Amino acid sequence: MQIETLSDASLLVIVGKKAGGGDDATAQQVRALADAMRAHPLIGVHDIVPSYRSIGVHYDPLIAGSQEYVRTWLNNLESNRSGGEHRAREIVIPVCYGGPHGPDLADVAKHTKLSPQEIITLHSNARYIVRAVGFVPGFAYLAGLPEQLATPRKAAPRTRVPAGSVAIAGLQTGVYPLETPGGWQIIGRTSLQMFQPNRNPASLLQMGDHVRFQPMEARP
Repeated sequence: MQIETLSDASLLVIVGKKAGGGDDATAQQVRALADAMRAHPLIGVHDIVPSYRSIGVHYDPLIAGSQEYVRTWLNNLESNRSGGEHRAREIVIPVCYGGPHGPDLADVAKHTKLSPQEIITLHSNARYIVRAVGFVPGFAYLAGLPEQLATPRKAAPRTRVPAGSVAIAGLQTGVYPLETPGGWQIIGRTSLQMFQPNRNPASLLQMGDHVRFQPMEARP
């Protein structure tokens, strides 16, 4: 574990190798350390932001104390943390693929030279892991997309992407939790609420979760 200064009120905790990262083991280590921070909080730390191989720790120096004090808290968490692996949750997301729910499915088929059904089968048979949550609240970046489905982002992003849209870009897939602009290729939609401000945690998907998609028939 390495700790770097981000600002006079934030630190960056790097888990695993500084270069690279983004593997499943690192994701689980990040999740476990972030869980330890939340389970043994330091007064004055107001935001913990896990990502691919790092965790941003944001604090109020007037409450939490000096940067060295925060560093000591982090080092103690790491040294006292159980060596057991985090047991990942598996979240199943029902998806209506294609048609009005997946307007870019035909474009993805054209790019990949696969049929729409082949795309649906490959996408729903894969198993994914949450590597980061960001962009907008509750948007989880999911690794594990089959290489055959890799498709670039749209040249011209949409100004409005419906909430629940299931999309791919490059070698990642994800679900838009809110109506927002976006340039990923939309292949389906889910009725699950990916982000609810009054839910704890507000984001349905958390760093390190395992995810799979289940094809569903659209209701009339």
